[in-house]
Amino acid sequence: MFDILIIGGGVSGVSAALIFGSAKEKSFMVDKKIGLIAHQKNSSLQKAIFNNAYGIYAGKLGIELLDESLAHLSNSYPHVTQIVEEKVLHISGEFGNFTITTNKNSYQSKLVMIGIGAGNPFTIEGLENYVIPHKKAAPEKNRIQLANNDHLVTEGIYVIGTLAGHRSQLVIAAGSGASAATDILTLWNDGKPVQVHDAVKE
Repeated sequence: MFDILIIGGGVSGVSAALIFGSAKEKSFMVDKKIGLIAHQKNSSLQKAIFNNAYGIYAGKLGIELLDESLAHLSNSYPHVTQIVEEKVLHISGEFGNFTITTNKNSYQSKLVMIGIGAGNPFTIEGLENYVIPHKKAAPEKNRIQLANNDHLVTEGIYVIGTLAGHRSQLVIAAGSGASAATDILTLWNDGKPVQVHDAVKE
């Protein structure tokens, strides 16, 4: 049983996973099990090049970022379980006991976070009732999102990145994943606000 399972190995999903990973020293994180289903084949980063993203050198290829971000997660926070080469097909259950079914396995998780992009059609069964037209994409692009209130779709299910209705910009997607992750950390901390920072030791 995962405490949270993140679906999607792109910008928003890995950003969330990094936040969860970095919070490992918090007292409320002692027994938390974090997982990431790092499916990347449909990521918009596959063909991207970045010249306008904060902290990223001009000319950086998205395909390089995909590989490097998972390596960063693995090297810095190996306690975060990475599940690769699996695609989520179905989500069922309720808050505290969700079943996530992939093309190869089935997993249980108390919470689910989805960050797979805004492509149409939405390919995960079980959440069809939440699919709506994307509010910030050009209509001719035929993008979709999951209806949500500040990343919360329904109790226990969160959506991040472009699938949450954000514009397709790397820094926006990264911020969305990090924001939702800190909301969940706050939930686990009995509602006391949480942010996770590192500092240079003097």
